[in-house]
Amino acid sequence: MRLLTIKDYTTPPRGPKRRRCDAYVLIAPRETPCGAPLWYNDGMDVLRVVHETIKREDLMAPGDKVVIGVSGGPDSLCLLHVLRALAPELGVELVVAHLHHGLRGAEADADAEFVRRIAAEWGLPCEVGHADVPALAHRYRLAIEETARRARYAFLGQVARKVDAPIVAVAHNADDQTETVLMHFLRGAGISGLRGMLYKTRWGDYRLLEPLERALGGAPTSQGRDELPRWLVRPLLDVPRADVEAYCAAHGLTPRFDRSNLDTTFYRNRLRHELLPLLETYNPGIREVLRRSAAVMADDYEVLRAALEEAWNRVERPSPAGGIAFDLAEWRALPRGLQRATLREAVHRLRWTLRDINFVHIEQALRVARCGETGDRATLPRGLMLRVDYDRIEIADEDATPRLEGPQICEPRPLACPGVTALDNDWEIEARLVDVDELPPGWDENPDPWQAWLDAEALGEAPRVRPRRPGDRFQPLGMGGKWVKLNEFMINVKLPAALREGWPLVEGVQGIAWVVGYRVDERAKVRAATRWVAHLTCRKRE
Repeated sequence: MRLLTIKDYTTPPRGPKRRRCDAYVLIAPRETPCGAPLWYNDGMDVLRVVHETIKREDLMAPGDKVVIGVSGGPDSLCLLHVLRALAPELGVELVVAHLHHGLRGAEADADAEFVRRIAAEWGLPCEVGHADVPALAHRYRLAIEETARRARYAFLGQVARKVDAPIVAVAHNADDQTETVLMHFLRGAGISGLRGMLYKTRWGDYRLLEPLERALGGAPTSQGRDELPRWLVRPLLDVPRADVEAYCAAHGLTPRFDRSNLDTTFYRNRLRHELLPLLETYNPGIREVLRRSAAVMADDYEVLRAALEEAWNRVERPSPAGGIAFDLAEWRALPRGLQRATLREAVHRLRWTLRDINFVHIEQALRVARCGETGDRATLPRGLMLRVDYDRIEIADEDATPRLEGPQICEPRPLACPGVTALDNDWEIEARLVDVDELPPGWDENPDPWQAWLDAEALGEAPRVRPRRPGDRFQPLGMGGKWVKLNEFMINVKLPAALREGWPLVEGVQGIAWVVGYRVDERAKVRAATRWVAHLTCRKRE
């Protein structure tokens, strides 16, 4: 049977009846996720469907070099055969890549040799790699299935960088999509997870692969030449497994058979061979229902994503702990759905993956963020912690020390007046003496908390600047001479706890004269009898 090309296509007859037409069989029409009817058959239709998917989803462009992950099984062999047929029209160059996982002994050796032979027969360059998946699984404390998947993608990324390919293509089919959506549903997922797999994913989203890329002896993605590859694509995502197998049979392809695909100790295999057939007894069309639902979720996610970007720009604030922070009041004013979305996005940006982060984790963090008080926390997987502060919500490493901005001092020191006194972290206090008759207009309405105007006599001849001490009290200006404990004052003005111990205090004759950046003491204020004024300014050194 000759190899059909896209130019052989003719419009199929109307109606669902089967009819032999030259070299292929027309079967009842189905619909793609976007609603367009497609006619599946043993040969031509898979070519046409893949061609339409590539064009509709912009999976590759003329001049692209495409690395194809080929295991030797039906899906990857079908994908390789189809892309080889379409390559002249698409204007792309193909490179075959196969990873020996070190799992199945002689069978895996035969798989690698099979892929080498096919690539040679079809005139395609081929890269074969080897990974000791059991050792990697032990080293990184991952399941064998997950380790094999990560090692495979890490290898494909390395090949893409080696051959300067912007695209990596893998052979997930429509039934794989069904299984993925169902698996995400069973584990607990929102709109993002229920989209299933995407036709096109940025390779940068796979930063989780970096440890395995190093273990396999290559440069991590973030260090690759021009950050190649750029995209992971799935051209077979509209093609059911039955049509893949029919295509292979129609073209005389003899794919390898991986016995581990029948092992129901693996979660996905159990779902494929046991749960889905059971669900089909309730609804024979369950596979198509799940695929359609995934397509709807993908569209809805785009709407949510647009709203998320707008909300993110409005509520994000600098993070003292090197994580991600949101303005507390602004964030709590968001609809609950956007609150959940911002938390998920924060985790994703910090860890480049949402694996191990399920609905329960996000909901726990959501409850604390919505209703928690200052100091409340929620632990998240992957070493993250959500913290509620006075004016923000912050997600950062669990052991992160907040890098808060503000003046600090460890030991008491003389305050030069007039002059400049250096503090401990690139801050300083400048003191000037001003004749009371030369005070600038509006000095007593000064809105800048980093400036203070004090009676110079209240500072005395030996003023100093020091950190707080146990039992410190002062009389905040405007409170009628009432004594207030310094610690309570710091809490009330929401001075971050991490800064309180070393916060600078200007001390004069009668004690604290200025809590820098916050309040002058009643006893140090400028009075009618004042002759000289000390003008103090605290600032970061340039």
